[in-house]
Amino acid sequence: MSSLPSAPTKPPLWRDIRVLRWAFQFLILAVVVAIIYWLYGNYQTNVARSSIPTDLRFLDNPSSFTIPGNDLDQSQPVRDAFVQGFYNTLRVSIVGILLTTILGTLVGIARLSKNFMVRLFAASYVELIRNIPLLLLLTFMNLAVVLQTFPRIEDAWLPLDLFVISNRGIAIPWFDGSGGVLLALLVGAVLTTWIVVTVRGRISDATGKPARGLAWGGPTFIVLMVAGWILLGYDWVLPFVDDRATSGGLRLDPSFFALLVTLVVYTSAHVAEIVRGSIQAVAKGQAEAADALALSGGQKMRLVILPQAFRIAMPALGNQYLNLIKNSSLGATISYFELTQIAQITVGNGSPAVPAFTLTLVVYLIISLITSILVNIANRRLALVER
Repeated sequence: MSSLPSAPTKPPLWRDIRVLRWAFQFLILAVVVAIIYWLYGNYQTNVARSSIPTDLRFLDNPSSFTIPGNDLDQSQPVRDAFVQGFYNTLRVSIVGILLTTILGTLVGIARLSKNFMVRLFAASYVELIRNIPLLLLLTFMNLAVVLQTFPRIEDAWLPLDLFVISNRGIAIPWFDGSGGVLLALLVGAVLTTWIVVTVRGRISDATGKPARGLAWGGPTFIVLMVAGWILLGYDWVLPFVDDRATSGGLRLDPSFFALLVTLVVYTSAHVAEIVRGSIQAVAKGQAEAADALALSGGQKMRLVILPQAFRIAMPALGNQYLNLIKNSSLGATISYFELTQIAQITVGNGSPAVPAFTLTLVVYLIISLITSILVNIANRRLALVER
């Protein structure tokens, strides 16, 4: 009678691969914690020895400086200056991301154009801009374009009598009324338009008829905005030259314009390559199916190719958006009063450097994390749902 096979014995702990993996991870974690503890101890010792404050009480001190184009008074606390710097960072980042997406998509499509001149121009744009250091491009845009090419205020350009362009900035038409109420109107119009487009899509799914979401959503948005604008009593204010300055409208500071254009031009060159690669990654059968349905070139790109391309491109686009936000800190080199510039001036006026720059770092981190969350949400919405 043959004996039954004995049950396999467990290896000792020092040879168990699972135990070794966990032990190695705990060891790495312990080393990292020890290094952080050692650095923090050195920091505390040096701070105590030099009597440098590390709290945020400096935010209550007078700012002692002004911000061009802003009502900030020198007697207002540093806290208010940081808030204005935060707003300026958001302005250039949000507008920059929108313009970068549009320009980068157009250049990316042009890279694949059948027209040789269009394809050559787009390729030259991408290769030229991507190989220029961003700081050098920003300095050139500020010194050579804004301050030298734009005319003096006495000879300002007045396109269509709607804009005032000079080396003191660009003044554009602006509205007269509450910004918060107008923002609420815009959000309401967007939500209503989204509901209309969604309903049209469901009707199309149920009946098989074309959804025509753009044909329904576009007029809905326009009617709501125009009706709200009239009912709420808003009006346009046009800018004009007033002695050696501009009055009326909204004036864009020269440094803001230089920084915005530089970020858009530089980042769009990288976005264009992402869009081009994503379009080429879409299966050729999709374009052939669109041709079989007799779609025009524009319809094929807008309805078939680009939606699938952006599904592929979204993670890489998110990285470029984050780069644009972080690169906005270079505005400090041309005196654009964003977060980094505010921190530098505050420290130069006697505020402690460590808490000032730590606060700046934390704010940038929060902005980047929120951007990452929004990009991840968009990525999940665009992802294919596997069954």
